[in-house]
Amino acid sequence: MQDFEEKDRYKLAKKRVDNERGFYTHLSFYIVINLIILFINTHSENQGFRDWSQPHLYITPILWGIGLLFHGLKVFKNNFIFRKSWEERKIKELMDKDDTLDVL
Repeated sequence: MQDFEEKDRYKLAKKRVDNERGFYTHLSFYIVINLIILFINTHSENQGFRDWSQPHLYITPILWGIGLLFHGLKVFKNNFIFRKSWEERKIKELMDKDDTLDVL
C-alpha cells in the first residue's frame, strides 16, 4: 500500500515539475522573441528609436504577456508567492537557522 502511495506522490511531483518547466520555457521564449522583435523594429532603416508610439511595438508583448500571466497563475496557483503558508514556512526556516536571528 505504501509503495502505491509513493508512486502516486512521484507522479504528482513529476507533473508539477513538468508544468513548472513548461512555464519557464514559455517565459524564456517570451523574453527572447520580444527582444528580437524590439531589436528588429528599432533597427529598421525608416523608423529606428524615433517613434515609440507605434502600436505594433506593444501588441505582441502585451497580448502574449497576458497569456503568460494566465499560464503562470495556472502553474503556481497553489504555490503563489507570499501566501500565508509561504510565510509560515519561511518563519520556520529562519527559526531553524541559528545565525539569522541575530540580524536585528
